[in-house]
Amino acid sequence: MRTTILLDDKLAEKFRETARQRGQSLSAFLVEAGRAALGNKSTTGEPFNLITYGSKGPQPNINLDKTNEIITQEDITNHAQ
Repeated sequence: MRTTILLDDKLAEKFRETARQRGQSLSAFLVEAGRAALGNKSTTGEPFNLITYGSKGPQPNINLDKTNEIITQEDITNHAQ
């Protein structure tokens, strides 16, 4: 689900920095923090291999762990056509 939240600037920067240090997106960090606050266990599954089709494979310079980059690249590609 996509949503907008308002954060204090200093708190938001602390969130971003902590997420960066953990190698996570801000969204992934907030999901983890929210689950921890609610006492829920993580729902991360076992690692898997992403199977791609076609000769080009995934787009270069796109981190598949960051869905916002995928959506942005998709928007750029669709608007260029």
